[in-house]
Amino acid sequence: MRYMKYKILIMALSITLIISLSACSQSDVVGKVAKTSFKSVLEAMPNEIKEDEINGGWSLSAPDESARFIWSKDYSKSPMHDIMIEFDAKPFINAGLDVSKLPKGIFLEDKIMLGTELGNDELKYSGKPTPSASFNKLVENYRKSIGYHEALDHYGVDLGDGNKFEWAKDMGTNDKDIVFVVNPEIFINAGVNPDKVEGWKYADVETKDDSGKPIKVKKFLKPFDIK
Repeated sequence: MRYMKYKILIMALSITLIISLSACSQSDVVGKVAKTSFKSVLEAMPNEIKEDEINGGWSLSAPDESARFIWSKDYSKSPMHDIMIEFDAKPFINAGLDVSKLPKGIFLEDKIMLGTELGNDELKYSGKPTPSASFNKLVENYRKSIGYHEALDHYGVDLGDGNKFEWAKDMGTNDKDIVFVVNPEIFINAGVNPDKVEGWKYADVETKDDSGKPIKVKKFLKPFDIK
């Protein structure tokens, strides 16, 4: 009798767990819409999407080619970062940047690179890797890296240290279709006058702290309207 009760209890717990996991999967609206909205950005910018052999992944270039978002197609082979943004250092140097005061590895060949490593996963694909498929792997394997910026109606990839790459949920209703978001702290500490960085906006950005309370923080922003 005890065995039957124990068996029934285990079955009930198993069913509850399955229902719970299914509900979580179905309720991940941010993850699902992040995939579809990013795919829309890729389709709207076919000439700016390229395979990046040096970084082992794909790159999405800004329309003026002043910045790129790069994401890996195989984390086990990424030479530096699995996800990152790369942009021209010249506007920052012209605004007072002393590159010798930047953290090691950020400045290279007149470019600034900000990103993070996610893991050492060897990604598997059902077919040939594509930019969209690799991004979907990022969402599936590292869901915590993907967020929703309610104030701008954007989805975004967290690159660490307050840096992000964001894109519009709906390009038809948003005039900031893609945005490169940079934490100004290390640049100001290295001599940059934030108001004199050409091509970047130094502005307050509304976000939320760890408790969910709305706050405003200073960021360098490079937005583009691509449609």
